[in-house]
Amino acid sequence: MGEPNPVQSNDRWWRDAVIYQVYLRSFADGNGDGVGDLDGLRSRLPHASELGVDALWLNPWYPSPMADGGYDVADYRDIEPVFGTLGEAEKLIADAHGYGIRIIIDIVPNHCSSAHPWFQRALSGGPGAAERDCFWFRPGRGEHGELPPNNWSSIFGGPAWTRTTNPDGTAGDWYLHLFAPEQPDFNWANPKVRHEFEEILRFWFDRGVDGVRIDSAALLTKDPLLSELDPEPAEGQVHPFLDRDDVHDVYRAWRRISDEYPGSRALIGEIWLPDTERFTRYLRPDELHVAFNFDFLCRAWDAEQLRANVDETLAAHAPVRAPATWVLSNHDVVRDVTRYGRKDTSFDMADRRIGEPVDLVLGERRARAAALLALSLPGGVYIYQGEELGLEEVEDLPDELLQDPIWSRSDHTDRGRDGCRVPIPWSGGEPPFGFSPADATAPPWLPQPAHWAGRTVEAQTGQPDSMLELYRGALLIRRAEAALHTESLRWLPAPEGVLSFDRGADFRCVVNTSGEPVDLPAHERVLLVSNELAEGKLPPDTAAWLRVVPDPAAG
Repeated sequence: MGEPNPVQSNDRWWRDAVIYQVYLRSFADGNGDGVGDLDGLRSRLPHASELGVDALWLNPWYPSPMADGGYDVADYRDIEPVFGTLGEAEKLIADAHGYGIRIIIDIVPNHCSSAHPWFQRALSGGPGAAERDCFWFRPGRGEHGELPPNNWSSIFGGPAWTRTTNPDGTAGDWYLHLFAPEQPDFNWANPKVRHEFEEILRFWFDRGVDGVRIDSAALLTKDPLLSELDPEPAEGQVHPFLDRDDVHDVYRAWRRISDEYPGSRALIGEIWLPDTERFTRYLRPDELHVAFNFDFLCRAWDAEQLRANVDETLAAHAPVRAPATWVLSNHDVVRDVTRYGRKDTSFDMADRRIGEPVDLVLGERRARAAALLALSLPGGVYIYQGEELGLEEVEDLPDELLQDPIWSRSDHTDRGRDGCRVPIPWSGGEPPFGFSPADATAPPWLPQPAHWAGRTVEAQTGQPDSMLELYRGALLIRRAEAALHTESLRWLPAPEGVLSFDRGADFRCVVNTSGEPVDLPAHERVLLVSNELAEGKLPPDTAAWLRVVPDPAAG
């Protein structure tokens, strides 16, 4: 079992942590091959420290053919050579802990890579291979087995089944992949699969990892009969592969393992569910510690909608005593500056609205205000790399450079998620903006816009009105404000289109989503404002943090 590390003095750190998401391929390139790596990340740890975050969450860093950006894992106990070595990963963990920053890694339990040794043996061994029971191999329907076993579709588009070829060259069984064909789904009814992932958790916890983010956490278990998916299910009908009751047995076992380790090793679920009661079942005291609140980032820039989400989120989490989480962007969604600059400011995974008109000035203004809103709510906050720089979605990437499987699986109708994964800019006046060293042998794996020269960390440092300094200032205040580390939140009367609430006795957040300036409430001083005040008024699309006269009745 791992030894305690310097950052593990707070066993409840995960309840209100600010966690910075690192998309490793696009963060910092240490060796000049155009791809971000562990050496580059280690060299940029001072940025995370100066920003003031509590933890880093890294997207998958395992050996992978990269059919889906590393979410097709070939070996869960090693590091992708393009990123570095296992020894370098251990150095990263130690170095981050030295800065007081925790490390969270991605675990991908629903599926692996088709290059994984188990799956390769399942293919090469033919229909009798024992490894086939670790996956979902089934004969096809039709006279010659030429039809998929059922009507399930891939989340990336197209069928969720691919037919194999037997070692003798004949057409074989089909295997299930809820994502790309290169990502076969595990069969979680097999004890071998469950044991394997429990040992994977221990492997990384033993190396000092402080938590795991669980990819597609609600998809693991499937209907053993592989029932057809009803396009119009009746109320209460059990889904054949989403949010099945037996998946909770997996997380209870994982929680027992995490509780064996010092310093509260956190389990964080990626769970997209419309039913809040079903969602919070994953957060019962013996299951996951926290889960992402995706509904918050999907809401339009509208005070009524945002308040409704806050109320619904806090109410849902209260019975299980779990903290809420707040997130504005990640590696799967359109960046918030772009989203908030569109006419429709909501987000729908099925329609990213790529190519619709965008007012980036307006989008950045709203993104600044949204950041102060998120950072002042009870619970934890997730910041996606580049969000603190005000980066927008890059919507004009050349077709031939797109790598997201959504692009090919949709017959080139959905440009996918590459636009939010462009390497971030650090310094200098032209690409690669310090992402790669001066002697780099290759350009960044995705091209950066030339106008990002004004978005680099170097250009924004010390500029009081920059997005970077807004984030740095906000995180500094957040860390110091005791009320922001409690569960208290009290709504106050406010004009239409305005949110106003107190945290504790003397901290107030006011957010104006309306089209008109509004009067600020009485206050002792302004702690932080997302944009300049207008003659003492709070302008549209602006948020302010205020010190107010203490209210003895406040919690």
